Amino acid sequence: MKGGEKYNTGLVLSGGGARGFAHLGVLQALQEANIFPDIVSGTSAGALTGVLYCDGNSPKEILKIMKLQSKFDYMRPTVPRDGLLQISGIVKILESHLKAKKFEDLKIPLFVCATDLNNGQAVYISKGELITAVIASSSIPVLFKPMIINNIYYVDGGVLDNFPVKPIINKCNMLIGSFVNPVGYEESISGLITIALRTFMLDQTKEMVEKSKYFDVVIAPAELTKFGFLETEQADAIFEMGYKVTKEKLKDPGVQKVIALKLEA
Repeated sequence: MKGGEKYNTGLVLSGGGARGFAHLGVLQALQEANIFPDIVSGTSAGALTGVLYCDGNSPKEILKIMKLQSKFDYMRPTVPRDGLLQISGIVKILESHLKAKKFEDLKIPLFVCATDLNNGQAVYISKGELITAVIASSSIPVLFKPMIINNIYYVDGGVLDNFPVKPIINKCNMLIGSFVNPVGYEESISGLITIALRTFMLDQTKEMVEKSKYFDVVIAPAELTKFGFLETEQADAIFEMGYKVTKEKLKDPGVQKVIALKLEA
């Protein structure tokens, strides 16, 4: 982008653990409607989806890549000093499948949101080394150890910004948001990991309500509440839910009108 020129379509991808597979269904449905993001901003699961997509992989290719890892591959127990688990599975996916090594090498521009614990602020990374930024964005506090970059401790971007529209808000003709972190009734609340995740997720739900005004289209599948935050074995069903809800959204005459107006601008 040169000067004040805008991108046509911007896409914002929230965090949401395994529910992030729904982002891939959203992308698949958008692609079938000939809507292709020109710039992406993501937090946590959204950052992971975003980096693989911006690197040139199709939604179905990313689904296949992600399904190579089981839930236990994604997370390995560690000595509980800075976190209960290691985020080894995501590291393995990125090291094995990313062609780009730096943000500047990606085919589509990407912003990754992480939380700077030392300074208490959300940061939006769009330059430099890719894997450390995505891991920082995905490091849920208590569960995973913080990522240390240049002596700064970083954790999951969702702590301060789970729907990171900020870095691209004035850069796009049309903004689409995919929010995959709805919170419904939870019957069983026991165990440190479950309590930590539930607390973390509850704090993030306000993001969609507060930020929906910035988007032209928001896709937020409410029924994702039936899937657990760590239920990676349900990848196909979660993908299909994101796909189905997006297809339905794109049939809405009001949404079609907004898209037509924005993309003609």
